[in-house]
Amino acid sequence: MARKTKEEAEVTRRSIIQAARTVFFARGVSRSSLERIAEAAGVSRGAIYWHFKDKAELFYAMREGVFAPMVERTDAIFFGDGYENPLDAIESAINEFFRVIEECEGVRAVFEIMLSRCEYVDEFAVVQIELGQPVQVFLEKMECLYLKAREMGKLRSGIDPLVAARDTWAFTHGLLDLMLGCRKGTGLEQQIPAMIAGHIDMRRAEEALVAVD
Repeated sequence: MARKTKEEAEVTRRSIIQAARTVFFARGVSRSSLERIAEAAGVSRGAIYWHFKDKAELFYAMREGVFAPMVERTDAIFFGDGYENPLDAIESAINEFFRVIEECEGVRAVFEIMLSRCEYVDEFAVVQIELGQPVQVFLEKMECLYLKAREMGKLRSGIDPLVAARDTWAFTHGLLDLMLGCRKGTGLEQQIPAMIAGHIDMRRAEEALVAVD
């Protein structure tokens, strides 16, 4: 019986998170109340407080449900044995990131909520700090790969690995904003791999670029 209760509690928790995503997306985070989320989930407000301290904690749980699997997938590409050239790993990981967003409506919805449907003020100021931590980790991983590429002679001469990492993050963030801001059917989704390839090619050593061509 205890095991069944634990399983039921987990089902309820997932239902609340899914309902929060739906309500946040439709109304924006600041205009979404726990009462409305509870109604959408088919539970009481007390059930939400059983699982989450407040709306900020619920928002964070929604984000983690997307971020954790995404990080696991990109890390497998970054640090796996699939690519000898670190720049190829970077290109593949960014492509995988956008492929998941394109193919999974739930993931796309969470990123839209974080980028355009949430005001990071008051209780959500702390959430913004939390959101910045994965970005810093991402930059550190990217810098390590660019450093490795330089050591292997794959990075274009004169490019600073840290600057390259920050530039790639800015490029990825900008492309994400563009993607989420465009309606499906514009053709942007089909152009993204070529845009990513062009970004990475500008960082390849000349001899490596010839080999890719």
